[in-house]
Amino acid sequence: MESTAVRVEGLTKSFGATRALDGVDLEIPAGTILGLLGPNGAGKTTTVRILTTLLRPDAGRAVVAGYDVVEQPQQVRRAIGLSGQYAAVDENLTGSENLYLVGRLYGLSRKAARSRATELLARFKLTEAAERPSKTYSGGMRRRLDLAGALVSAPQVVVLDEPTTGLDPRGRLDTWSMISELVADGATVLLTTQYLEEADQLADRIVVIDRGRAIAAGTADELKSQVGGERLQVVVSRPEHLPFAQQVLADVGIAEPQVEEHVRRVAAPVSGGTKALVEAVRRFDAEGVELLDVGLQRPTLDDVFLQLTGHLAEEETVEEPKKGRRSRRKDKNEGESA
Repeated sequence: MESTAVRVEGLTKSFGATRALDGVDLEIPAGTILGLLGPNGAGKTTTVRILTTLLRPDAGRAVVAGYDVVEQPQQVRRAIGLSGQYAAVDENLTGSENLYLVGRLYGLSRKAARSRATELLARFKLTEAAERPSKTYSGGMRRRLDLAGALVSAPQVVVLDEPTTGLDPRGRLDTWSMISELVADGATVLLTTQYLEEADQLADRIVVIDRGRAIAAGTADELKSQVGGERLQVVVSRPEHLPFAQQVLADVGIAEPQVEEHVRRVAAPVSGGTKALVEAVRRFDAEGVELLDVGLQRPTLDDVFLQLTGHLAEEETVEEPKKGRRSRRKDKNEGESA
């Protein structure tokens, strides 16, 4: 496999008057995780559909595992695994039968498909439920089964489209662990998510996409550095101490403090973090103001996203429009021609 597993250049796609993608560029080195971060409707799923040959771009070029997604779709499909936003499992089949079916569709022999199904069921902690219909599985179990299905062919590139949507915290942590294991085994992962913490935890590099455009790229630390330095935050024990706290942080900070009266919290960006912290604590002690909490915080990806886009990551932007019968027929024909 080439050193670059996925390369996207100038990708555009419109649905009627709505431009879902407007010249997106991406590059994913082999054996790494790229987090494609953005709110609902930003263009993440449209990008995934193009990279997995389910949709043709209007312009631009995309190469996955060395194959052009438009000119060599069959080769791309053999080289990738896909887990979409919703678990794509047959609820009337058992967990074992679901994975066996996928293996046979990929061209594995009966013996190899059964062996691979058994291996993946064990890896994803589904052995005890292997012979139960998947309709009896919990949401987290169906998600794990779907992720296992994406790995049946041992793909070079794994595309995960918001893989933890709808999972509880335990299921999300388990999925994060599984994604990390994929990369440790040599796979390359494209992870789309609107969960900033998820991108922070998993991605080697992050591309922020908003309204169909890639507006920033870098490591989590590089993106956070765009916001500025550290923030000093204090929580006072008594509401009447808020004005004093605001004055102290205005003196030691480099911008106007933010006050949250309902939780008695005051925060402000500072330079020379530790020095500012010590000076603030000294002044609070001298005045006899009790602090319930005090500390320095680095910017979060939430701060990055808010500064870059002007809105929170969970807010929706332009949705991909609902398609009528004519549009659906066109996409079906495109898929067949691919």
